[in-house]
Amino acid sequence: MIYFDNAATTFPKPPSVIRAVQDAMTCYGANPGRSGHKMSVQTAGQVYACREKLAELMGAPEVENVAFTQNCTHGLNLCIKGILQQGDHVIISDLEHNSVLRPVDTLAQRGVITYDVLEICPEDDRETLSRLEKLFRTNTRLVAMTHGSNVLGIMTPLEKIGQLAHDHGALFLVDAAQSAGVVPIHLEKMGIDFLCMPGHKSLYGPSGTGAVVTQKGELLRTIIEGGTGSVSLESQQPDFMPDKLESGTVNTAGILGLGAGLEFITKTGMENIYRHEIGLVQSLYDGLSQIKGVQLYTSRPGLGRNLPVLAFNVESLTGEETCAKLDEVGFCLRGGFHCAPLAHKKMGTLDRGMARLSPGYFNTPEQVEIFLREMRKIAANPGNGR
Repeated sequence: MIYFDNAATTFPKPPSVIRAVQDAMTCYGANPGRSGHKMSVQTAGQVYACREKLAELMGAPEVENVAFTQNCTHGLNLCIKGILQQGDHVIISDLEHNSVLRPVDTLAQRGVITYDVLEICPEDDRETLSRLEKLFRTNTRLVAMTHGSNVLGIMTPLEKIGQLAHDHGALFLVDAAQSAGVVPIHLEKMGIDFLCMPGHKSLYGPSGTGAVVTQKGELLRTIIEGGTGSVSLESQQPDFMPDKLESGTVNTAGILGLGAGLEFITKTGMENIYRHEIGLVQSLYDGLSQIKGVQLYTSRPGLGRNLPVLAFNVESLTGEETCAKLDEVGFCLRGGFHCAPLAHKKMGTLDRGMARLSPGYFNTPEQVEIFLREMRKIAANPGNGR
């Protein structure tokens, strides 16, 4: 089996992550922050250590700027619904995942907000920013933008978008589902007000982990209240971070695994990881571009412009059909619509979806060659398609 579905979740996990989860079950089984006995205090220390590592990696000035979540979608909902109020206007992009589109559209359908969709110009950041400038209104409260498309790998000019948002008095929310752990992100230097990410993708943590990183937690209304282990005699939710966003027991085993994933990134070097993965994507792109009957949807991926994600289709097949054929010969890819209808509308693939390649750090050039060999066979004889 060759795994090329790292945009969905990274696999395999580093051995250190597996060991950390095992340690959580055998050595740190107490509830962190809920008791005063030694095991609880030690477990809380392990959770704090992960929070500290994530704050450092993401350029957050305080450890308390990091709140753990179930996943990136959970964090995005906490921010979007915690920020927006009646009459607000929002700008999103035409690359957004449903984790941004759906909460925004739900609020619009309820008559709470209005929103516009920015058309990203992949080859021209100036044009993208010019289009964005025209969408601002006097009541624009939030710009919610993906750092990079989970379908196409296209990266947005994040820092410039954030500056423009602030120039217009709007807050800037970033969906870093595909970029956190692959390319550098710095909360302060990039002008990000709210940063949301999963732990199970390129941070190499277990599923069921994620984080919101923000210096502006005081602006968020809570949408979940409950036990936090702090100010327990008060009927109101704590107004300080991270307790404000962390109701209920956190995923201790997942967080300890995430901490090990963060250590793996630091020791390996984020740039080394990124260059390796982009190199594989470039080889995949070059090979697929030479196969008759294969359609690619972007220009050749480049450093600083793309994430290690590549979408393609085979003539006469849907994305799901292509991935099913690849599964039969031992490859794991994702086919379909990838929870991103705006991207498929942009590329004209609402009728067939796409197949998506997303190699990871543990993939090899030899695996790329094996994949291309099988793709030549599939493209030459697609069989019954649509």
